[in-house]
Amino acid sequence: MIISTYISNPLTINGLKFDLRLYVVVTCLHPLRIYIYEDGLVRFATELYRSPEVDQSQFAHLTNYSINKVSAKFVQTGS
Repeated sequence: MIISTYISNPLTINGLKFDLRLYVVVTCLHPLRIYIYEDGLVRFATELYRSPEVDQSQFAHLTNYSINKVSAKFVQTGS
């Protein structure tokens, strides 16, 4: 299941919106048993965030790889 919502006043890193993707499985509720996969993913927007009323650039509001890879400011990292 993927859970997400748009946050109008987001936390940023160096002015860029970001998202974290963590992989988690709950195998039991009583007792609670949760496993978190060691590898995760962090994705950044490629433009500085400004409120939607000021900036309508998709590169400032979305962290999606498929969108940001065409930005002039895109930087490929990781393996």
